[in-house]
Amino acid sequence: MAKIKIDSNLYDRLKKASETAGYSSVEEFVTHMIEKELAQIEAVEGDENVADRLRGLGYIE
Repeated sequence: MAKIKIDSNLYDRLKKASETAGYSSVEEFVTHMIEKELAQIEAVEGDENVADRLRGLGYIE
C-alpha cells in the first residue's frame, strides 16, 4: 500500500469529517473522496473524447 504525507491540521479536519459522516476510518473517507473525484474527472475526459469523435464524423461542429 502506498502512503502519502498530509498536513496534520488537514488530517485533523479529515478525522472530524470522517467521524461525522460515519466512516470507519480516515483512510476509508479519503479513499471514497478520491474515488468520487477521479470518477468526475474521468467522466469529463470521456465526454471530451465522445465530442471529438462526433466532430470527426461531422455530427457536431
